[in-house]
Amino acid sequence: METAELHTHLERMPEGGKAFWRTCADGTRIRVAVWQGSGDKTVLVFPGRTEFIEKYGDVTDRLLDRGYSVAVVDWRGQGLSDRHPVHPPMGWVKEFSDYQLDVAEVLATVRDAGLPDPYAMIAHSMGGAIGLRALLDGLPVKKAIFSAPMWDIYVASHMRVPAWIVSTFGPGIGLGQRFVPTGGPTNYVQDQPFAGNALTNDQDSYAVMQSHIKQHPEMGLGGPSVHWLNRAKRETRALQAATPPPQDCLCFLGSKESIVSKNAIRRIMGKWSKGNLVELDGAQHEVLMEEPHIIKQVWLEIDAHLDE
Repeated sequence: METAELHTHLERMPEGGKAFWRTCADGTRIRVAVWQGSGDKTVLVFPGRTEFIEKYGDVTDRLLDRGYSVAVVDWRGQGLSDRHPVHPPMGWVKEFSDYQLDVAEVLATVRDAGLPDPYAMIAHSMGGAIGLRALLDGLPVKKAIFSAPMWDIYVASHMRVPAWIVSTFGPGIGLGQRFVPTGGPTNYVQDQPFAGNALTNDQDSYAVMQSHIKQHPEMGLGGPSVHWLNRAKRETRALQAATPPPQDCLCFLGSKESIVSKNAIRRIMGKWSKGNLVELDGAQHEVLMEEPHIIKQVWLEIDAHLDE
């Protein structure tokens, strides 16, 4: 496997990882990183939109402390993986099903790196949509953990009609390759100070996010394209209509969530026969990067779930 960059000098990044370039079935090059743990199980980490491997350094470190091997991916269109050919800062994908080609390469990397068989998946936000689709397609894990999964996108009531018009008709009238009206080329944490942010209540975690982008701006991603929004809405509608898969599932939802739809999460978890929805009082979108008392609760739940 061809070695890729892995920025272990960044804050909260554990040592011992290796990153590789992987070429998907359609020719797209993505980055996958792996860490060898002391035990016999591997956890797959599926980040959200705009995110990159290094952002999950703390999550990886906690999993390694528990003996798990870990694999984390830069989805196509973000991180150091192949970007939009004309507008690299724009979030974009041809079809949401293309992300499953990335999942296939994550599994191949785990195998080629000699890691134990995948046991569990931790999937955040957009990674939650990709992860649920992967489970429905037969992802070979026994346990699923979702953090604020993007099973629909939250839209304020006064914006629902304009958002529906843009996402439904925009691609057909030549707007597909433009940023959504609320997006632009810079990463959210570059523009948004800690006060009033929609990600986390923890100032230290937010500062780490900002520091990562400041040191490596090439890993940042701006807003999504109208085409991405169209395909995301199409995929989330399909996910909501599906029968949940058989895996044991733990899902976290913050009471102050304002990026993904709370109602969609509650609907899907309500019909998941082996599902457990944990609603976290006061938490925002990044439940894995929240204040210490929330993080403590989250990992107590994760440990109990993985040990069942």
